[in-house]
Amino acid sequence: MHPPQTARSSSTTRTPHPGRRPATRRRTGRTALAVLAAAACLGAFAVPAASAATDTEPVVSRGVTIPAFYTPPAGLPAADGALVRTEPLPLGLSLPGLDGKPMPGTATRLMYKSTDSAGQPVAVTGAYIEPSARWKGSGPRPLVALASGTMGQGDQCAPSLALQHPLTIGEGTLSIGYDNLAVYRFLAQGAAVVVTDYVGLGTTDRLHTYVNRVDEGHAVLDAVRAARGVAGASVTEDSRVGLYGYSQGGGATAAAAELQPAYAPEIALAGTYAGAPPADLTEVMKGIDGSALAGALGWSINGFVQSEPSLRAVVDAHTNAAGKAALQDTSTMCVGDAILGHGFTKSTKWTADGRSLADIIAAEPQLRAVLDHQRIGTLKPTGPVRLATGIHDDIVPHGQARQLAVDWCRKGGDVTYDALVLPNLGDKILTNHLAPLLADQGKAVSWLTDRLEGRRTTSNCWSMPLQP
Repeated sequence: MHPPQTARSSSTTRTPHPGRRPATRRRTGRTALAVLAAAACLGAFAVPAASAATDTEPVVSRGVTIPAFYTPPAGLPAADGALVRTEPLPLGLSLPGLDGKPMPGTATRLMYKSTDSAGQPVAVTGAYIEPSARWKGSGPRPLVALASGTMGQGDQCAPSLALQHPLTIGEGTLSIGYDNLAVYRFLAQGAAVVVTDYVGLGTTDRLHTYVNRVDEGHAVLDAVRAARGVAGASVTEDSRVGLYGYSQGGGATAAAAELQPAYAPEIALAGTYAGAPPADLTEVMKGIDGSALAGALGWSINGFVQSEPSLRAVVDAHTNAAGKAALQDTSTMCVGDAILGHGFTKSTKWTADGRSLADIIAAEPQLRAVLDHQRIGTLKPTGPVRLATGIHDDIVPHGQARQLAVDWCRKGGDVTYDALVLPNLGDKILTNHLAPLLADQGKAVSWLTDRLEGRRTTSNCWSMPLQP
């Protein structure tokens, strides 16, 4: 068995489309308990599985039917950010306003064209939300491009689907739209929001290239372009643009701020928030290994093989049967599934010779070269950036995130660095990574809103030697 290549799972037993992986069916004892408890608490509903599939039916991933909207057409527009298609997107959490407008806004599902790290055209999905609240700041209504934190690698985990179904339950899958809170906070300020699903997350033609900095950065910038083309959108080319992301999203916004001058010079960035960015993937993989989110190792490897097919032979040579099965399994998982299915697994259980993934990477020049190419911090970011990281974060390690701030400061970046001093809430169990997300979100939203209002900020690079 080889690591998964492209495309998605189907509920049919017919011969799959070339590159499409067969349906993944897993024992769901622990998952079922979590699903029942979550559904009871949140009043969520399960997205129904499709019946026996035909060639015209949507793709099904772990029992969740992926709407046909997410299957890209054979041809794409030439321009990056050009809309391929749109449709109304019902928000899972919405109320009628006194003026008849839905609160917090009206959402549109998007598919737009982007360019991947190989220079090839790719379809990306996402959502644009026109807020009902009035923008009270100066200038036209601003736009926030929000890059979600880690959601998984299965198409059912796409952030745009999480806006519609904040809790998605399927056949052995559990996905929670935890970044919806940040979306709604910006909408309440009167800022429009565009959310990207990233390359391959949602779209059924390929695998999500998890933490690929070029794919993510391009997807974020092209989401801004796409938002400007949505019918009825109040944002214009004169609207101030801000980028917001934490964890995987922090890496995506950091990459976008670096890539903007060459890739999207017409987009002026008023400010970028990059929370807990995975800037050095070699160090991040060490943090993830053996943690509650160990399944993210599978997403990373699968994504690298998707982008760099030459790695397939290297990965195949270094993984044992359990590792190959885990790569296949994780390729359709969301965060909840990964925690229940592969939490606290050490990479030594997946490798052919029992070495850790870090040791294998250190000994393989080809793997080191791929990860070095993913390094964020080699370019100066555009505009003011706020980088925040928890000092006890051991999943996306604090040290490598702080180093990104140092690298940017040395390049003359306008950087506000915040080391979040919180109690140590336990090693390898995600709490030290999630606590800063919640504790800092209000400050992060306020900082970016100030940039959208045109208020200036001052870099604190001068105090880096004094900050933890």
